[in-house]
Amino acid sequence: MNIHISNVSGKALYEQIYDQIKQQILEGTLSAGEPLPTIRGLAKDLRISVITTSRAYSDLERDGYIYSVVGRGSFVAERNAEFVREKNIKEMEELIAKSVEIANRCAMSEEEFLDIVKIIYRS
Repeated sequence: MNIHISNVSGKALYEQIYDQIKQQILEGTLSAGEPLPTIRGLAKDLRISVITTSRAYSDLERDGYIYSVVGRGSFVAERNAEFVREKNIKEMEELIAKSVEIANRCAMSEEEFLDIVKIIYRS
């Protein structure tokens, strides 16, 4: 599992960890049942507070991405394909909405916008 944190990102460290683990789960990089590093181990590797990693894991568990077993650790939760698809579609909708906002600032027509989308989709 690769996690890179930045002190200048503007996002809280626990949010960066949460986002990156969530992304790896949704992309399939982390598979159902796969063990995650221990909270202490991850904190040590990233050179951050145990409280920070604990918060990220707690939020991931709350949102159903991981589960914890006392004495064994944290694991990637079983996700059905429809759930993963819906999460990815939601993310895509948010990005498209942001793109439409930018297109409107540029006074771009719907046709121009859709042409760009088609080009990117096909490449």
